[in-house]
Amino acid sequence: MGSTVLSLRIDGELLDRLKTHAAKRGMSVQDYVIRTLIRDDFDERFATSVEKTEAFYGAA
Repeated sequence: MGSTVLSLRIDGELLDRLKTHAAKRGMSVQDYVIRTLIRDDFDERFATSVEKTEAFYGAA
C-alpha cells in the first residue's frame, strides 16, 4: 500500500491542541491525526457491522 499526501489548513488554536494531545502520547501531530482517523474509521465500521448483525438476527 502506498501513501498519498493530504494537506490541511487548520487554525492555530486547533493545531496547539493537537500538539498537546500528541505530545502527551509521545507522538508527532501527523501520527496523532492519522491514528485518530484510523480509530474513527474502525469505530464507524464496527458500529455498522453491529447494526447489520442485529438486523439480521433481529434485535431483542
